[in-house]
Amino acid sequence: MAMTPVVLCLSKSGFKIARRIADILGAQLHGREGRVDGADATFENTLDYVRVLFAAGIPIVGVCAAGILVRGVAPMLVDKFNEPPVVSVPDDGSTVIPLLGGHRGANRLARQIAEGLKTHAAVTTAGDVAMGVALDEPPSGYRLNNPQNAKSVMASLLSGSDVCVLGENIFDITSVLNGYITLAVSEAPLDGDDLTLVYHPQKFTLGLGCARGCTVDEMWRLVSESLSDAGIAAGAIACIGSLDLKGDEPAMIETAVRLGVPFRVFTAAELEVLTPKLANPSDVVFAEVGCHGVSEAAALALADGDLVVEKKKTLNATCAVVKSKDVITKLAGRPRGKLSIIGIGPGQHSWRTPEASKLIAEAEELVGYGLYIDLLGPLAAGKKRSDFPLGGEEARCRYALEQAGKGKNIALVCSGDAGIYAMGALVFELLERDETALGVSNAAKRVEVQCTPGVSALQGAAARAGAPLGHDFCTISLSDLLTPRDDIIRRLHAAAEGDFVIAFYNPVSKSRRTLLAEAREILLLHRPGNTPVMLASSLGRPEEHVRYRRLDELEVDEVDMLTVVLVGSSNSRLAHLGEGPRMFTPRGYARKIDGDLS
Repeated sequence: MAMTPVVLCLSKSGFKIARRIADILGAQLHGREGRVDGADATFENTLDYVRVLFAAGIPIVGVCAAGILVRGVAPMLVDKFNEPPVVSVPDDGSTVIPLLGGHRGANRLARQIAEGLKTHAAVTTAGDVAMGVALDEPPSGYRLNNPQNAKSVMASLLSGSDVCVLGENIFDITSVLNGYITLAVSEAPLDGDDLTLVYHPQKFTLGLGCARGCTVDEMWRLVSESLSDAGIAAGAIACIGSLDLKGDEPAMIETAVRLGVPFRVFTAAELEVLTPKLANPSDVVFAEVGCHGVSEAAALALADGDLVVEKKKTLNATCAVVKSKDVITKLAGRPRGKLSIIGIGPGQHSWRTPEASKLIAEAEELVGYGLYIDLLGPLAAGKKRSDFPLGGEEARCRYALEQAGKGKNIALVCSGDAGIYAMGALVFELLERDETALGVSNAAKRVEVQCTPGVSALQGAAARAGAPLGHDFCTISLSDLLTPRDDIIRRLHAAAEGDFVIAFYNPVSKSRRTLLAEAREILLLHRPGNTPVMLASSLGRPEEHVRYRRLDELEVDEVDMLTVVLVGSSNSRLAHLGEGPRMFTPRGYARKIDGDLS
């Protein structure tokens, strides 16, 4: 599903046009802080804001000079096939210019805006200018089977070649018999080449059922053979459907991935109402899952049509196919549900991965500690959010899972890396528990869970320091809320004796002030008093504060919960450079070069 664009307005003079565009698109209007009143969200730095949106894959419509948008996205232009649309509109709305992603939505977006404003769309892509069509962007409900050949076909057309249309003329283009170029629209499998583009009308739905643990290979063979026997192209399948109880079956999930189509699920009650239309109703199936058929009913639930492939089965799998009267552009049922566990790094957008930004942009709802969601800036604007306080971690994760279990796309937002002293492990712990043992519902257990890495506080501190993790290191949390104090002390002694560089997380709190001091004394038993210690607070934020201390001069009172304490090993040292001291831990390369190591 395409993401909703964001409309940017940089000045009061462009606000009226920007608001009209936002209304036309059903989009949010974001305005430059101090210059635009009445916007849905505001921003300070335009170039940074544009880059955050672009990295997340969000279409951008800027009511501003085109050059501003160009300068904003220029450093990020690496893959034309995956970049979001960027459209520029001057303050007076006199024209609409698709700058990037013409055939990935920008031209269509520009025409929609131009029609609403009753102005002109300055489309510049060659096919659109010469013929008024983009052959690699067919109408909704049609799929181009061989996009790799679109460039050569367009080149031939631009050189004046005639076109022969086989089947439906979806582009309303002039067709001649025996044309040099062929545009074929076919429900059946058909091969394309450098002179032939094949389009499949997505009129078919595929219903699947299976026994628990059915293999991907068994399901894929059944589906492939069934489509082949019926003469139906894989590209003509619009979507896959099944019973919601089967939403976590790898065989179904992978089949949808291989076909490149959505996977939708239905309740037993929703499928049961279709029993009169089933060719093969089963009392056995009803006794097991609460409806008289899964594959046939799911295929019928997805489309207003007739069964063209009645239930076919193997030992563990079933499938059926329904043909709709028209191409399918709206999907019935609900998605499987998805939970993205996202580490956003310390907070600044330049340390956040593009994958994290994209998952946040795609999410319907953001769940997390309020401060972390606030740090997302433009990516959080206009999204539903559920803020939880510190200390509400289990409730936070359970809520995120249960909402995903309803078919929603949920982002669980964590600082740093979500798998390091954060929510990742708790999510999987809840999924592993039995529902009666304070776990989550069975529906929540069937959701897709995706984890994406983030820059941890440890990595951020190490980068600011220099290279303190050049040799073996470990991390230890000094919070005894979840870890017994005796275990922490035991780990401190082991790390001190092993001479590891140590990063201390959660070093102090208002009620816990002694463990950091104890850690200092334990470490001094095994490494010298002048061992460098780095204190890094609020990393990646405007109030970032980095300073160095000797281990024997480390004071608890200058450390808080937003501080990472990085203690060097006995080999760590400071290099005094022009920009200040930098901490590093040599691994021994110099000795190896000198011949001291074998």
